[in-house]
Amino acid sequence: MFSKFLNLESERRNSIINTALKEFANKGFDDASTNVIAKESGVSKPLMFHYVNNKKDFFIFLFDYCLDILETEYFDKVDINEKDIFERLRQTSLLKIKVMQKYPWIFDFIRVAVLTESVVVRDELKQRQKRVENSTLERFYSDIDVSRFRGDLDIEKAKRLIFWAVGGYAGQVLDRLKGSGTENIDFQGIQNEFNDYLNELRKVYYK
Repeated sequence: MFSKFLNLESERRNSIINTALKEFANKGFDDASTNVIAKESGVSKPLMFHYVNNKKDFFIFLFDYCLDILETEYFDKVDINEKDIFERLRQTSLLKIKVMQKYPWIFDFIRVAVLTESVVVRDELKQRQKRVENSTLERFYSDIDVSRFRGDLDIEKAKRLIFWAVGGYAGQVLDRLKGSGTENIDFQGIQNEFNDYLNELRKVYYK
């Protein structure tokens, strides 16, 4: 159905995708405007619908497209042979930033899509929920090496606190990058700052 859209020149295709992700992420399916998407991506509305069929089909397509991106550019690149929880978290957080360089609104869009109550798309998205559930970060932490944790800790609670701490920091970085534009990201600077925070957490939780 979307073969013509996928065959578009990559710059124009990505412009339409990123504009649509932003509009849907900010307003949800029902209130998002296809007029805004067309205007801000620099195409006429009739031409856009020539490529994307209609609003509902485009939304469902974007959801599947985003999951495919996360599989190939995020989940599949995590080194599951690395058993240290901090190194695994460092990997996933930095991969998240790299994905955001191409698609700044991808994670916000997926969150809105998963939580939507719109009767137009809700049932079709529910059929795809299992794919999202099977792609959660939790599946990457079942085999973490816990031998380096301090002996007086509740390991599961400690792991949860680490997830929250790292997730909170990564979320702040992502919001900062999204607000200032992703084209000039100082990736090395972010990586150095992130490593400093992880080293502090190691001091708290490791022997």
